[in-house]
Amino acid sequence: MKRIMFALGLLLATPVRAQEAPIVHLPQGDLRGQTQEGVSRFKAIPFAAPPVAEARWTAPRPPQAWPGVRDATESAPACAQVSYGWNEKAAQGASEDCLYLEVATPELRPVKPLPVMVFIHGGANRAGDGAGTIHSALPSQGVVLVSIQYRLGVFGFLSHPALSAEQGGASGNYALMDQIAALTWVRDHIAAFGGDPHNVTLFGHSAGAQDVGLLLAAPAAKGLFHKAILQSGTPQFGLPARTLTQNEALGTTLARGFSGAKPDSAAALADLRRADARAVQAAADRLDAPIDDDSFIWLQPTVDGKVLPRAPQAVLRAGEGADIPVIIGVSARELGLHGTVKSQLKAAFGPRARAAARYYRQSDPVLGPPDLTLATDLSFRCPADWLARQRTAKGGQVWLYQLEVNRPADQPVHHGSELIFVFNRPPPGEGPGWPELGARWVRFARDGTPGADWPVYGAEANSLRLMATGPQVATHVRGPVCGWLDRP
Repeated sequence: MKRIMFALGLLLATPVRAQEAPIVHLPQGDLRGQTQEGVSRFKAIPFAAPPVAEARWTAPRPPQAWPGVRDATESAPACAQVSYGWNEKAAQGASEDCLYLEVATPELRPVKPLPVMVFIHGGANRAGDGAGTIHSALPSQGVVLVSIQYRLGVFGFLSHPALSAEQGGASGNYALMDQIAALTWVRDHIAAFGGDPHNVTLFGHSAGAQDVGLLLAAPAAKGLFHKAILQSGTPQFGLPARTLTQNEALGTTLARGFSGAKPDSAAALADLRRADARAVQAAADRLDAPIDDDSFIWLQPTVDGKVLPRAPQAVLRAGEGADIPVIIGVSARELGLHGTVKSQLKAAFGPRARAAARYYRQSDPVLGPPDLTLATDLSFRCPADWLARQRTAKGGQVWLYQLEVNRPADQPVHHGSELIFVFNRPPPGEGPGWPELGARWVRFARDGTPGADWPVYGAEANSLRLMATGPQVATHVRGPVCGWLDRP
């Protein structure tokens, strides 16, 4: 059964008259952006060379310089993807030549460098794009906002024995390499946009939040960001990490459909690199992942031995990941259950399944019916609590939240409900039920705390419930349930 992964939905401001075109000077060349209502925006900025032809399934390479002034007023194509309905627009114009980012800044030459916020979009790591984010309300609140793109699906995460052989014994996780390359670009160039490379907050939604969590555990990403926010996504989504051998097996299976050569050979890999991108993606969607739900195929992280030398679970439990402040949270209701309540209780809780079952016997006005409550616990809520517990045990600062409101207000909260509260200012007349997540994220990026009314997770397992009546502090919101699960 396929799960629906929602695209980033922003309420963009009404277009206004553009002001004088701003110019930014980079080592690769000059960029001409566009200024509207005091915010300058630059789009389609290459942070890596196009990963096409022989560069398909290789680490990102530095971008080429360009002559003259490069127009940076139109977004680049989304990364190659097939349509799942919600991403139809992105899929129509998608391309493998997609390693670009966008920047919005309220001041190109501020007196003091501005905090930087870098967003990773969601979409199950197989769809979505980075366009539009910089038109949100965040830059006008005093931050430099960056939105990045990264290779998706089979192009971002495939391993193959011949790839491992040509790349020093590891393959896969090219999407994470892209994100690290984008963060490296931010470190090296964001000062030209008024940003502070020593104050970078990395945040993401859904798969983008998972990638933030994986980068917390990735040695090559250490030092490239200084705070992190995970919105409805966790390092492993409650799944076991995949081994390189398991991921190589998927690549070998894929190669059988595109080559007459031995499927694990260099010749088969060469045929895969020559194959049509859409055909490869369509075939990859038919692969049988070593998990129950194949729609999560690229959400199960691969321990490739290079980008992720060890399982994120082991790294984060040992306190070896990036030691930085973290916000992590979920919507009260996320995505539906794969399988039955009975089967998933047994698989997740083992000998404690009977004890756990009493928490899933009836519908809850906030959490929903038992199957949705259990699904959210297993893939989102309890993994978020696990990460908060692990980082707190190692002396880290963590803030945990649960979103319980939606817009429109008469619709139940769901996966992606937080996006409007993060990227939009509250409309006139909104009361305490508007969670002001955008303002909290900006405060966190600037000062390192999301607000005095929100206590750290700490020994009491504090969290902030974002309710229709306003925020309320709670402790141990799921009782002992999450403590019975050891899953990030």
